[in-house]
Amino acid sequence: MIYLTLFYEFFKIGLFAIGGGMATIPFLIDLSAKYNWYTTSEFANMVAISQSTPGPVGINMATYAGFEAAGIPGALIATLSLVLPSIVIIIIIARFMQNFSDNPIVKAVFNGIRPTVAALILYAVLELSKISLLIATDSGYKPDYLSIFICIVMFLLMEIPKLKKLHPLVWIAAGAVLGIIFKL
Repeated sequence: MIYLTLFYEFFKIGLFAIGGGMATIPFLIDLSAKYNWYTTSEFANMVAISQSTPGPVGINMATYAGFEAAGIPGALIATLSLVLPSIVIIIIIARFMQNFSDNPIVKAVFNGIRPTVAALILYAVLELSKISLLIATDSGYKPDYLSIFICIVMFLLMEIPKLKKLHPLVWIAAGAVLGIIFKL
């Protein structure tokens, strides 16, 4: 039964998370509330690991979440069901897009999708900020000043022209070292 649930949930995510891997985050947050497949802390780790491993972020997160829910078969089902809608849609679009690419309705649909994707990504940024920069308490959230300080320092360092050219892995490694040093 869990395999059908995984297939259904990740198929839905693959169908509606338009805009890339970060657009899957709101759906994954919803899954964490709906099922006990992973905790908020595990979700934060899932995002960090998915960002720092090779491959598309959404697929990495689906694989991680599927593994947490049902081991290796769960990882395979979640991953395959996430990409299945895209494969089907791309095949359909490739067949018909040449005929409809200049259609004003098709153009209007794509113009309406863009702000929706931006909203999904903004929601993901806000949720990840809450997980990363705030500490959950019984009465709500309180600022984690050390995390906020590290975030600001890293952001400012990334704005230095010479440091801007550094590979993202350098920044990920620096964040990992700071996490170990400060035991975040």
